[in-house]
Amino acid sequence: MSYNERRGGYRRRHRDDYDDRRREAFETPEDKLKTSIIKLGEVDPMEELPRLQKQIQEFAPVNVALLSEVTEQPYKIPYYAALVQLLHEPPTDAEEAGARPSLGRLVLEDFWKGFQTYLDKLEWRETRLCIQFFAHLTVAEIVSPDSMVSLLQAFTAVLDGFNVSHKRAKRAVLCAAEGLMISGAHLKLYSSRSVSEIINAVQIFSETTTIPKWLVRPTSSLHTDAVTIENGDEMIDTILQTLQTLNDTGFAQVAESFPQPYLAFAKPDDLTPFNLPLVLVPPETDIELDGVANNTEEAAQIKKDEWPEYYLRLFDDEVSPNPNTPAGYAVRSALLDIISVFDVNRKECARLLLEYPKWNLPGAFKPKPGAPADVEPALDKYWQLESTILELILGMLLILPESPQRSIYYISLITELCKLSPSTVGPAVGKSIRKLYAALSEGLDVEAARRFSEWFSIHMSNFGFQWVWKEWVPDLALAMQHPKRAFMRRAVEFEIRLSYYDRILKTLPEPMQSPETLTIAEKAPGPYFEYEDAANPYHEAAQGVLNLFRGRAKAEDVIGQLQSLRTTLEASEERPVNVDATANSIVIQSLLHIGSRSFSHLLNAIERYLPLLRQVADSSNLLSAAEAKAGVLTSVGVFWQHNPHMVGIVFDKLMQYQIVDPNDVVGWTFTHGVGLGLGSSASLNTFEWGLVRGALDKANGRVLIARRKITALRKEEDDTRARAKARANESMEVDADAKPEDDAAVDNPALTTTLKALDSLTSEQKSGLSRTLEGFVACITQNPYARTVITEQAWHNRANWDDVEWTAWETWGWYRQFCRAYSPYLREFSQALYTVSFSKLETSTDPTDELLKKIWSAATDST
Repeated sequence: MSYNERRGGYRRRHRDDYDDRRREAFETPEDKLKTSIIKLGEVDPMEELPRLQKQIQEFAPVNVALLSEVTEQPYKIPYYAALVQLLHEPPTDAEEAGARPSLGRLVLEDFWKGFQTYLDKLEWRETRLCIQFFAHLTVAEIVSPDSMVSLLQAFTAVLDGFNVSHKRAKRAVLCAAEGLMISGAHLKLYSSRSVSEIINAVQIFSETTTIPKWLVRPTSSLHTDAVTIENGDEMIDTILQTLQTLNDTGFAQVAESFPQPYLAFAKPDDLTPFNLPLVLVPPETDIELDGVANNTEEAAQIKKDEWPEYYLRLFDDEVSPNPNTPAGYAVRSALLDIISVFDVNRKECARLLLEYPKWNLPGAFKPKPGAPADVEPALDKYWQLESTILELILGMLLILPESPQRSIYYISLITELCKLSPSTVGPAVGKSIRKLYAALSEGLDVEAARRFSEWFSIHMSNFGFQWVWKEWVPDLALAMQHPKRAFMRRAVEFEIRLSYYDRILKTLPEPMQSPETLTIAEKAPGPYFEYEDAANPYHEAAQGVLNLFRGRAKAEDVIGQLQSLRTTLEASEERPVNVDATANSIVIQSLLHIGSRSFSHLLNAIERYLPLLRQVADSSNLLSAAEAKAGVLTSVGVFWQHNPHMVGIVFDKLMQYQIVDPNDVVGWTFTHGVGLGLGSSASLNTFEWGLVRGALDKANGRVLIARRKITALRKEEDDTRARAKARANESMEVDADAKPEDDAAVDNPALTTTLKALDSLTSEQKSGLSRTLEGFVACITQNPYARTVITEQAWHNRANWDDVEWTAWETWGWYRQFCRAYSPYLREFSQALYTVSFSKLETSTDPTDELLKKIWSAATDST
């Protein structure tokens, strides 16, 4: 090594040593102030507020940014309102006090600008939280009541808009109602008539909404369309009930429901209330594509959110707050905001949820076991915090037709809560599971039951699969298709996916381990190679194909073997009924056998032999293309009949590589699934619905991808034309005699190809929806038990139902979910779909046919 190299090494080592030294981070005064504002209330917010006021006024910043804190820490809104009130007090220095307006007023002026930005962008959650902030300031007499009334009326005016969507109206109602709940006492003193008008607007919206609430109830009763249920509350109905209760008592319960820390401080002298400027809620805008139907992804998302929101109640009013009361609604709203805002950080969300009592009024929740009860219990309160949180999280998880966030967020959040406080959250989880399990026999919606089983299995996997299964042993006497029995089978199946068969088997009590109970499979899930048995007449033929696959033969060689196999089977003494179908089955099952070792083996096998799969799925002398594709799907179903999860995975890959179409999967599910013991010919179970849903999502996703591509290509084309026009204008300025180029549209080959592809994909999407609807109509109208389970008498006699009644009831449930979940897409083709599926039932007055059409109309006629 040279001298220079050694010296360079020394310098490098010296620099590394210097960089590794721990240096204290320097905080500017602005950083320290911002940190203090963010961390307000870490110990005691009432003691920290005067200190923070003094810190701000001594530093004398140009402004204090509170907008992000209000929208990112909504549980602190009352205390930030108190801070603004304190900042209206003049500084101790008299000269400084007269030199500039109060810092509190400057904060409000800047805050209003941010609020206007949120409103212009129609960011409804942030807008609503800002309105809560203004409402608290109204109670503190910082904001004038007349301007607050005008602000709330601007949102109720949205309800009078022409053809206003349910989503827009619901968001506007939330903004106006929550602002009125907090500031209603002061607003009523200013204008009792205005308060009544706001409440009446909410009531009219609730009574006249065209969205059928009965279709999204968490519990299903097919014989009634009542919107009120014992164990659930609809959001708008809850808001209306709370407002009416407050108005009837002159808003006297506000102080017992919402924290008002600003009332503990003296009002600044000679304060001129801040007048909120007049606002106009911007109109709703739908993003549309020129020349393309307006059911874009954005529009579909808007329409999906147009359903009313029902929250399931699990506990009595003594355990968790009743949301129809002012105090109960205040707690639910605050907890919902925490869960919604902190969806990006479930650990922080869990911590804040367990710390929520410090931000609520004293005495609302019971202290933790062993903690000193230094506060007297509040009247009609003293709830259990953990049960309240669990009830709300599970209520959000089970909202129909879709939960606000992905299910895994709520499941993970419950896990984090258990890790933070296992001694208190664990019992609440157990009680919640038992309540939901009991609801299964009371009509819990099939989609809600499916999500419940997912949560149960994932939660058990996070805590050693420890559950007291013996509590449910008596339910083994119920019908096999009873929702409780179905839940046990589904939960065990999910647990096996998350672990392994032998471990889950050991967690079950002995009665459940018996194969006769059908709770757990007799053996671990695995493949079933029909031709592996030497006694099978086609065993030798299958071995020949397997040897080719094992030797990594080319796809062309296997195709040649397939043709030879067909010829051999044709000439054999044991000639099958359909030679092509048998040969195809041998090839498909042999390929799946090669790929059954792991998921990567499966993908490699499919990708390597795509030409072979396309050949098998194509028409032949004895099979049409539809029959050949159905045969491929049947072979997959037979091979993985002991592991239904793999059936869905392989189907998805076959659709991804376009071996089969989504319409083929839908048709096969309704017509061929019965042959595998996966369902009955006139019913649809949870597994089969999963196959249909996967196919429909694949078709809808392809259409959305094509639309995005068209949007990008058109934008690119517009940009190119704009640049060309700009260059032409520049050239005309230089050469006055130059003629402008023709602006006629130039053909874009990529755009033309994509538009043609979109037409084809849209036709495929429509075909899949039509086939699904036809399948449901056929299942229900051809099943005599589907006609009996919809009567009130039959429902009250459900304790005596057998498997056929419960499977018919489940099929009705999945039909409801199909209409709810895919309503944005069904509306686009509603007329054509109705004509194909309901034309024969149009004049029928049979109760079954009437209910079919009623559910369809409820999902497609809403606007």
